[in-house]
Amino acid sequence: MIKTKGMVHFTIPVTDMQKAKSFYCDLLGFEVVGQNDHMIFCKSQDDHFVLTHSEQPVDPNKGDKHEIHHAFYVDPDEYDRSLNFLEGKGIRVFKEEKREKGVFTGRSAYFHDPDRNVIELLDSNK
Repeated sequence: MIKTKGMVHFTIPVTDMQKAKSFYCDLLGFEVVGQNDHMIFCKSQDDHFVLTHSEQPVDPNKGDKHEIHHAFYVDPDEYDRSLNFLEGKGIRVFKEEKREKGVFTGRSAYFHDPDRNVIELLDSNK
């Protein structure tokens, strides 16, 4: 068995680097920590992800399915503010739920990025 120490980063495929940077960094507030012609390295607190140019169309879920998604924690007050902010920017939250059982509990909201990747904001009880 391999004993990992944690996650380095995960990759989100995007077709338009500038549109993705605007969405994730300018709109959602992630910090850019590095960039080259086909990757933008972003972070939230101590966690990192990479927006990577994909030559293939990106559409991991049909319609408003959300099995394949990327989830980020937010504080309770920020959760409420975020939903209002997204609505004001014309971004449709297609599903909200309150989970009281399972690994991750709390309120969550799901919406699409410009490539139809699904993003979840989670106001966790953790």
